[in-house]
Amino acid sequence: MPELPEVETIARELRPLVRDAVVAEVWTDWPRAIRHPDPAAFGAGLVGRRIVDVARRAKWLVLTLDGGAMLVIQVKMTGQLLVVDAAAPRDRHVHVAWRLADGRELRLRDTRKFARVGLYRAGEDGLPLDADETGALFAGHGPEPLEPSFTLGDFRRRLRARRGRLKPLLLDQAFLAGVGNIYADEALWRARLHPLRGAASLRRPDEARLFAAIRGVLTEAIERRGSSTTPRRRATARCRSTWTSTSAPACRAIAAGGRSAASSWVAAARTSARGASACRGASGRRRWSGSCGPPGRMPGVAGCGTSCRSARAP
Repeated sequence: MPELPEVETIARELRPLVRDAVVAEVWTDWPRAIRHPDPAAFGAGLVGRRIVDVARRAKWLVLTLDGGAMLVIQVKMTGQLLVVDAAAPRDRHVHVAWRLADGRELRLRDTRKFARVGLYRAGEDGLPLDADETGALFAGHGPEPLEPSFTLGDFRRRLRARRGRLKPLLLDQAFLAGVGNIYADEALWRARLHPLRGAASLRRPDEARLFAAIRGVLTEAIERRGSSTTPRRRATARCRSTWTSTSAPACRAIAAGGRSAASSWVAAARTSARGASACRGASGRRRWSGSCGPPGRMPGVAGCGTSCRSARAP
C-alpha cells in the first residue's frame, strides 16, 4: 500500500505534467471507483475545469481545480496514474480517464480496482470539504509529520495523550497522517524501540529519538522516490532493507495491532542473559513473556514492562 513517501512522489512528478491542463472529458468503466458524487455528476463537474495544482494530504492526492473544486485520488494498493497521448489504446486495467484539452489523457490504471476518486468543494482553508460540505474531508486525520509547524513538543503532547503499543499507534491515521506499515517499522528500528512497547512507557529521550526517526525515514524515502518496488512489498523484508546494515540481525514477524511487524528484538531476547522465557500457547505460536531484554543491551526495549507476545518466524 503506498504510504506518504510514495504518494508524495506521485504528486511531485504529476504536478508539472498536468498543471494548467483543462479537463475536456471524463470516462470510466468502473463506477464504483467514484466515491463522490454519482458518476454523471462527477464527469459533469470536472469538464471545463483547469488543474491549478497537485498536492498530497495523508495518503491521498489532491488536485486543486479552478472554480473552487478539488479532485481527490487514492491509488491504494495497485493504482497507477499515467499521462499519455489520448489516442493511445487503453488496456483493460484502466478504469478512469480524464481527457485533457491538449490531446493528452490522465489515466488511472488499477489491476485490483481498489483505487477511489472523488470530486469535492474546496473549503476556506484550501482543503476539500466532505460530501455534506459540513466539515473537512480529512478531519479525522492527524497532522502531517513532515510539516515544519509540527514540532517535537506537539509530538510529545499527542503521544502522552494516547495509550496502547507503538506500532498500532503509528499506523493510526488519527495520530499521524500518512505513516503506514513499512515506515512505522523503519522508524521504530531506527529509534531502537520495540513495536510492542507501550507508548506510555517512553521517556523523553525515547520520544525525541522516535520523532527524529519518523521524520528522517520519511524524508529519506521521499528523496529515494519511495520504496514500494512491487505492488505488494512486504514490510518483513525491512531488516535487510536499504535503511539498515546488511549485517542486521535475522527478522521475526510479530503481530502488532493486526499487522505484521518485522523485528530482530524478539530473536535477540531469546538468547539474552536476562532474556524472555518462552512457552508455547494453545495456538502453537511461540510467546515471550517477562522482560524484553536486559538494560543497556537493547535500547528502547529493556525494562519496558511489555510482553513480547505473538512472535513467530515469518
